[in-house]
Amino acid sequence: MLGGLLIIIVYTLALTFIFIYCMVQFHLALQYVKWHRRCDRNPQVAPELPHELPMVTVQLPLYNELYVTERLLESISALDWPKDRLEIQVLDDSTDESKDLAATKVAELKREGFLIEHICRTDRTGYKAGALQFGLASAKGEFIAIFDADFTPLSDFLRKTIPWFNDPKIGVVQTRWEHLNRDYSLLTRMQAFALDMHFSVEQLGRYAAGYFINFNGTAGVWRKTCIEDAGGWKADTLTEDMDLSYRAQLRGWEFCYLEGVISPAELPTEMSAVKSQQYRWNKGGAETARKLLGRVLKADLPWSIKFHAVSHLFNNTNYLWVFLTAVLSIPLLWVKHEVVIFDYFKYASIFLFGSLAIAYAYYVSAVYRHEDQPKAWRSYLTRLPLFLAVAMGLSLHNSLAVFRGWIGQRSAFIRTPKFAIVAGADNWKNKKYTSGRIGWVTWLEGLMGFYFLGGVVIGVYFNDYGLMPFHLMSAFGFLLIFYFSVRHAWIVPGSKSN
Repeated sequence: MLGGLLIIIVYTLALTFIFIYCMVQFHLALQYVKWHRRCDRNPQVAPELPHELPMVTVQLPLYNELYVTERLLESISALDWPKDRLEIQVLDDSTDESKDLAATKVAELKREGFLIEHICRTDRTGYKAGALQFGLASAKGEFIAIFDADFTPLSDFLRKTIPWFNDPKIGVVQTRWEHLNRDYSLLTRMQAFALDMHFSVEQLGRYAAGYFINFNGTAGVWRKTCIEDAGGWKADTLTEDMDLSYRAQLRGWEFCYLEGVISPAELPTEMSAVKSQQYRWNKGGAETARKLLGRVLKADLPWSIKFHAVSHLFNNTNYLWVFLTAVLSIPLLWVKHEVVIFDYFKYASIFLFGSLAIAYAYYVSAVYRHEDQPKAWRSYLTRLPLFLAVAMGLSLHNSLAVFRGWIGQRSAFIRTPKFAIVAGADNWKNKKYTSGRIGWVTWLEGLMGFYFLGGVVIGVYFNDYGLMPFHLMSAFGFLLIFYFSVRHAWIVPGSKSN
């Protein structure tokens, strides 16, 4: 009796947090729709470029990027900006032959008249944040554009972003990521589905409502004085971009988000790369929340901005509640049929509204402004269930990342390898930087798949099919993640378990 009551209490608390998250996403989706309807009536007019173009420094943090370094430098050299007003810093912490490749390309661009420097540190202190701060000390630009190695900015990037700094309160202009290899594989399609939601509903929804948003680490421009005023880049979290974003906005700086300006980039194509990126984002998000939550709560801000800032900081923690409710859903079947407490499930059905809310948010992202509505609907109806299954399959991995972030466990910055994968014929297999290790979490993910299959069996035993779709989806998600993790690791020569 007592154990059953405890399961219900913990399960209800976790469901409540998930419900709040879903309703926040629903509210942001409404803000997104409201913004576009307003812009349809009164289109937003971009400011004009200043008569005298400012000096811009482009920072390119690199670490062992053998396959994409040349592509990145070629796209940066194609930016439509006067050479004497454009400084390029190649912040290269590489330890392999990619450093020589970068040096050769930098020398070539220097001969073409570019103001470009190949900056190599003696160690990787502070990782990406340390490299950016190191370069900032000598940067000549009034504005700092940042691109990760997997990006290929369009030539008009600076001409579309710099004019928004005419407003002296603007500290950052962030652009929307587009995906060079969106349809390469199931993994890239699911990543694109999730990121499109972030760069539409979340980013524009927050921006439209006047809430805090975050610089996404790349494909954006900072005002140099904003970085300095906020305290500079810090390496005490794995999401240095979110950390600095919040510190800057707490100082009164405003951010500008341009959904209509795209910055193409490459999505990870193998599971270990996807997991390392997810780990960094989720652990770093928890670290940033742990670091800045108190400052946000104490800040003199309107309650709506403060509420959404706290919700934003806790976004990644949602994985903990999702994983917890999933695990408890199976013993809950036993509670329902063997422990008579009260008709809990009759009242718990209210949480279904959360599912409808999050489905609407993804609908807005995937369908709302799509030109081919029938095609968008078909894509949405097939990808949403698959995405939810994949998200569930990653919930154990991401929950561990969030938990370690909240308890303050330190870890290195593990960059996501890129392989210049764009077309379907491109192949990442047997290239450098691929991981052949199968960690204990992967084996546990496989066991979780069978755990949820057990939930299906228990549902049949009790003749209770209410949770069966959820248990089937969870089993499929965990087994799918397990399959890709093992399959991709075994492709790599010398792979082994650890």
